[in-house]
Amino acid sequence: MSEVQRRKYSQEEKSAVFDGEFMPHIDSMYNFAFRLTFDEDDAKDLVQDTYMKAFRFINSFEQGTNAKAWLFRILKNSFINEYRRKSKQPAKVDYQEVETFYNSDDVDYQSTTDLRAESVKDMLGDEISNALNSLAVDFRTVIILADLEGFTYEEMAKILDIPIGTVRSRLHRARNLLKDKLKGYAQSMGYNTDEEEEE
Repeated sequence: MSEVQRRKYSQEEKSAVFDGEFMPHIDSMYNFAFRLTFDEDDAKDLVQDTYMKAFRFINSFEQGTNAKAWLFRILKNSFINEYRRKSKQPAKVDYQEVETFYNSDDVDYQSTTDLRAESVKDMLGDEISNALNSLAVDFRTVIILADLEGFTYEEMAKILDIPIGTVRSRLHRARNLLKDKLKGYAQSMGYNTDEEEEE
């Protein structure tokens, strides 16, 4: 227990650690959360939950160590726990809200089709983001941690709580899956994707 509870911070020290070591990573935390959830509100909730847990368990954080990796691990665990909880719940629809909308005087029946087009129009041009988002969460996570956030294999192993060998193989597989998904896009942009045949 003494290994985890390294020391007791005073209230001033807690605030200093939180502001100085945790808060500088809030943008990276939000980006990671958004890539996992695909929803702005869910990402904000996940980041807020992560920072609340970080403050609550601040005594288990050793000042001067990698705060970003520590926060990413908390966020990843929170996401997995929430995902498991939601996957066990049946889907919910607020029929009262639907009925109220369609019974209102200002409803535009054309808007249903337009809303669908509106929601995907920003995604159509971003093939790389779409390809990344289409990967399973385990593969998407390792790509984000390694290639977007720059974590080392050792840091990723701690964040994901898996052996380094698993990190390497999962990252290799994730990059190959992403490469396959982007092959057509790369060809349309004029890149030669037939390097295997040339060798």
